[in-house]
Amino acid sequence: MITYQVLKGDTLWNIAMMHGVLLDELIAANPNINNPNLIYPGQLINIPRHVNNSTYTTMPGDTMWNIAKKHGLSLNNLASANPQIKNTSIIYPGQIINIPSTAETPSTSTPTSDEIINLENEVFRLANEERRRAGLPVLSLDSEITKVARAKSEDFINNNYFAHNSPQYGSPFEMLRNFGINYSAAAENIASGQNNAEGAINHWMNSAGHRANILNSTFNKTGVGVARDQNGNLYWTQLFVRN
Repeated sequence: MITYQVLKGDTLWNIAMMHGVLLDELIAANPNINNPNLIYPGQLINIPRHVNNSTYTTMPGDTMWNIAKKHGLSLNNLASANPQIKNTSIIYPGQIINIPSTAETPSTSTPTSDEIINLENEVFRLANEERRRAGLPVLSLDSEITKVARAKSEDFINNNYFAHNSPQYGSPFEMLRNFGINYSAAAENIASGQNNAEGAINHWMNSAGHRANILNSTFNKTGVGVARDQNGNLYWTQLFVRN
């Protein structure tokens, strides 16, 4: 099977339609979903691998990147199969996109592996240690915000960039809203290349802007997301929120 990451507004029915499978087939491939009418942004949906469309008709709001992601491909792989598209940033509804017959194996580790969760929890612990030393109230760890942070770290790898603004999700503030997170204030810390949680926290605490986010008394919730690329490099995201 390949996987698809749920976007805001998705339903199992339209995900099934996107991939040319029956709704019953999709439900059967996802026994972890207890209520087919309840899915959330960032959730991973199993798509039966035996189904493989040779073409895809673009819909309003589509980008080459999200079409690639829907079909388990890299953007480069999809672009190579569509030489008629001169600018991959510009596509139109109704356009026919060729889908390569073989999807690439995703390069990231399983996002909820014990290793990843331990790294995320250690960042959370160390950030709260810094707040305690500064006499500030500790942050609570929010599972929904953590899902957003994980998606951002994975996005660095999948879309080959490193910046606060994502070519797929937009700014951290847009991304939080699109994942259904309500907030009155928010901030984001990102890092790459550090081998452990202590390295990521030290990097942030030695940077005035990142340190200010960790020690900002406005925030009361946080989420931490870590992803590892195929070369073993780690990407770190910590989101801070005031609800």
